[in-house]
Amino acid sequence: MAFAITQTCCNDASCVKVCPVNCIHPTPDEPDFGSTEMLYIDPATCIDCGACADACPVEAIFPVDRLTGPLKAYAEVNADYFADKAPVAEAPGRAAAEAPAAAADTQPSPNFHSWQQPVFDRNIPSDLAPLDVAVVGTGPAGMYAVEDLLLHTNAKVTLIDRLPVAGGLLRYGVAPDHPSTKKIGETFARFHDHPRLRLRLGVEVGRDVTAEELGAQHHAVIYAVGASSARRMGIAGEDLAGSITATSAVAWYNGHPDVPADAVGLSNERVAIVGNGNVALDVARILTSDPDALQGTSISPEALERLRSSKVREVVLLGRRGPESAAYTRPEMLALTQQQGASLVVDDHDPRIAAAIDSAASDDKAALLRTVPREQVDWAATPSQRRIVLRFHSAPEELLGDTEVRGLRVTGGVEIPAGQVVRAIGYRGTALPGLPFDEQTGTIPHSGGRVEGRAGTYVVGWIKRGPSGGIGANRECARETVGTLLDDAVSGALPEPQRRSSMLAGLTSRLRERLIGAGR
Repeated sequence: MAFAITQTCCNDASCVKVCPVNCIHPTPDEPDFGSTEMLYIDPATCIDCGACADACPVEAIFPVDRLTGPLKAYAEVNADYFADKAPVAEAPGRAAAEAPAAAADTQPSPNFHSWQQPVFDRNIPSDLAPLDVAVVGTGPAGMYAVEDLLLHTNAKVTLIDRLPVAGGLLRYGVAPDHPSTKKIGETFARFHDHPRLRLRLGVEVGRDVTAEELGAQHHAVIYAVGASSARRMGIAGEDLAGSITATSAVAWYNGHPDVPADAVGLSNERVAIVGNGNVALDVARILTSDPDALQGTSISPEALERLRSSKVREVVLLGRRGPESAAYTRPEMLALTQQQGASLVVDDHDPRIAAAIDSAASDDKAALLRTVPREQVDWAATPSQRRIVLRFHSAPEELLGDTEVRGLRVTGGVEIPAGQVVRAIGYRGTALPGLPFDEQTGTIPHSGGRVEGRAGTYVVGWIKRGPSGGIGANRECARETVGTLLDDAVSGALPEPQRRSSMLAGLTSRLRERLIGAGR
């Protein structure tokens, strides 16, 4: 019986590396890698060895015959990916050698890896002195860089994060009802105790130490600070009370120390979310979930307690385009269609919506909505049941209200009453004191991860490439940046660090003063 990859796939390709028969695709050396929503196992060539399941850092791989509930659909999802694709080429000479056997046995056979000449794209001299590298940020991007440095070089690493708890996006950005996704944090946490790593939490660049000070004490500094701010809509009423960002909502239910317990208003029956990407789906799902179902997850205790007394009955997801162009991924919508405790409905206000759903190909996002009820929603009616409404072809034009949000006007002049509006239209990086910043892209200008005009300074993750790609995309991103850093080290382009005792003494003093000032 074959294995199948399911909803929480992180795309970091750990499974590809251990598969003995090349049945997991796309692989990192294939053109589609990084552009698909997940990886897939070919049921025709899988030999049921289970190596991929053991290697998966997010527990997303299971035997097909053990898939239950919402995961059952993934047997077909995996198979469908290979339905119209030609078999992977076999190793040279293999097909000819096995031609007689193939003629007698028409059963599919594994696509054994076609081994080629090894490629060594990193040439590190054996006498290269150990590098002293600082990595700022403990999320996936930073930790993939740390992993590369510790496993493949003799570098010493100082790992820094402004928060008192490590984890970054994994800790404060993943929905609490996605525990498998958070499990990759356990893989990263094993490096926190590495003998060549020093962990410094509660240290903020620009507050406790400057970029110049940090750079002066290390051969290189890698910034993995992500994209923590939200894009703006640029419409009237956006700054009214009751208009919040999805970043605040996500941080709220994850217990982020920067976000107060009352950041999300739950005193009205309807909440509108602008955007229909995966983060928007996460927020909608949490707001409509049965609080008892969230008990025992990593949700903030304060958020859970507020959800128990929540008056929210309806969450409206607004998408400016049709269902065929929705921003969410198929795995996340597939899970939402099977959510327990809250119904899902499509607002059938535009004939293009039904047409797109009914004519969609099986692998189209819109096809997932065929079984979802449709109705023309009466926005004047008070929501009476817990549900999520998908409204397509509706862009926000104005948030309504005098001092606080009472609704919003969307395409066509339609007014939707809502006591809370969540803006979920994307993330954006923020400038870091002492480093260059591109206001248009929300990123730090770089070349291959090397910050322009700053010797020994590098970037990785969303602050490098913008808010694109999931957890696994950071592995290749980090590999490029670390490769650039090592090239600079070999060529002698890295600055020599100064003695660090003065910086550490000053940092310790400032931290002590801040703690005393806070009464701790």
